[in-house]
Amino acid sequence: MHGIFITFEGPEGAGKSTQLQLLAADLERAGRRVCRTREPGGTEIGERIRDVLLAASSGEMCAETESLLHTAARAQHVRELIRPALERGEVVLSDRFVESTLAYQGGGRGLPRDELREIQRLATGGLTPDLRILLDLPVELGLKRRLGDLAAVNRMDVEGVEFHKRVRAEYLAMASAEPDGWTIIDASRAPEEVARDVLRAVQGVLAGADSRERSYVGSAN
Repeated sequence: MHGIFITFEGPEGAGKSTQLQLLAADLERAGRRVCRTREPGGTEIGERIRDVLLAASSGEMCAETESLLHTAARAQHVRELIRPALERGEVVLSDRFVESTLAYQGGGRGLPRDELREIQRLATGGLTPDLRILLDLPVELGLKRRLGDLAAVNRMDVEGVEFHKRVRAEYLAMASAEPDGWTIIDASRAPEEVARDVLRAVQGVLAGADSRERSYVGSAN
């Protein structure tokens, strides 16, 4: 049995980490094996790259370096953690994936989208999520949430409002261009309300995967 790959995307302050943990708990209670991870990070090498990317001391990092470091961490992430977990039949939940690079370094920084997509294909070997959950909310609200916890603020959080608006617009454009691969959820609401919608969307994907698995087993017999 092949696993299911679900990613959480969205602008700063959308609550991706919180919603990922809530979903993981729901799925585990239902008997699913879950792999929780994040980008940049997820592996020892990826976490070291994360430290460089998000450190305040990396303020002079150029957009090209930023995109290549994210992509390098992703290549390690896919090969060391994500693909093996999928091969074990687990539900992999990742806080960010390829679309974050397209939104932040493409939409936010203005790097060419086609070139960014090409290096993502190299890094991932063509792996794509079964579902991308876009937790969407107004930029001003998201930044208010993020900047309200100064201990958690990183280099990306302190970019200007216009940068974050470009990021959000890029996310919405990607989701509109490929609606079957995305679910957009209003993340401005209370966490428990958002969690209900997240679980509902994921249950649909899991039900479809379970049905295909039963059909395959039946045909094999």
